[in-house]
Amino acid sequence: MDASLSAALRKMPKAELHIHIEGSLEPELIFALARRNGITLDYSSVEALRGAYAFTDLQSFLDIYYAGASVLLTEQDFYDMTRAYLERAHADNIRHAELFFDPQTHTERGVAFATAINGIHRALQDARLKWGMTGALIMCFLRHLSEEEAFATLELALPYRDKFIGVGLDSSERGHPPEKFSRVFARCKELGLRLVAHAGEEGPPAYIKTALDVLHVERIDHGVRCLEDEELTQRLVRDKIPLTVCPLSNLKLRVFDEMHDHNLLQLLNAGLVATVNSDDPAYFGGYLNDNFIAAFDALPLERRHAQQLARNSFAAAFLDASTKQKYMDEVDAFFAN
Repeated sequence: MDASLSAALRKMPKAELHIHIEGSLEPELIFALARRNGITLDYSSVEALRGAYAFTDLQSFLDIYYAGASVLLTEQDFYDMTRAYLERAHADNIRHAELFFDPQTHTERGVAFATAINGIHRALQDARLKWGMTGALIMCFLRHLSEEEAFATLELALPYRDKFIGVGLDSSERGHPPEKFSRVFARCKELGLRLVAHAGEEGPPAYIKTALDVLHVERIDHGVRCLEDEELTQRLVRDKIPLTVCPLSNLKLRVFDEMHDHNLLQLLNAGLVATVNSDDPAYFGGYLNDNFIAAFDALPLERRHAQQLARNSFAAAFLDASTKQKYMDEVDAFFAN
């Protein structure tokens, strides 16, 4: 990749739509929060913890992800974690970020829902004031837990309805099809929440179909296995259903063996509204610009693809039409120079 394309990837305005805020918790901050909260970790040092980030699949990652989240106890902890991500996002020229958070990871440990959402929300407000960065929160249900537990979490969340825009579905995909959560997503739709779901990462293309048909989601998180089903692919193109693709995550979790095997270019060539995102950047080896650089280094992607991916990120965002257009005009102006 030539230097001008590398510079364009780093400097172009962009949105991030698939970032688990707990997955941005770097080992250094995990240890700092552990010290602040008097928590003893199972790892002797930052280096030992980082060395444990050798995942073989999604579940092996989740085991250490939940352990890392155990240091988050106070509103200030959640603020500090979110602020650290947003500073990195600003450096990557992210103009808009939609953050996933997993309240069940925290309420199961006795941390109040308010503690988590208030800390995260306050950091988003500060980023808007300091940098003009727009942002929003999407609350995810953990799919390895029951739908009844998801309903209980929704009830906890409703008093804070002004602080989040939608719901998602994450955690272990295998054995937990989207239809498991059909009733709670129907209730969320009634409440006017935006709907997304992880599907078609480790799970089959059928999970993408049921996420669309049963959960009525507006956006598919990951979705890279859609190309295995031509009819589904044509439907996603026709209905302009965005995919929030996470290249380094896909590599780390063995969805693809090597980055040059990744299907990002095929997704774009098929006409899909594919976007690039970082997923859990502290664990998967890179933030948003790192994902762009890795993909463009390994694949025959060009400047026009960079512009398309940047435009797609804003087109797929849960923003009003005028704000989307403003951001896309910024992208076009950037690439016109």
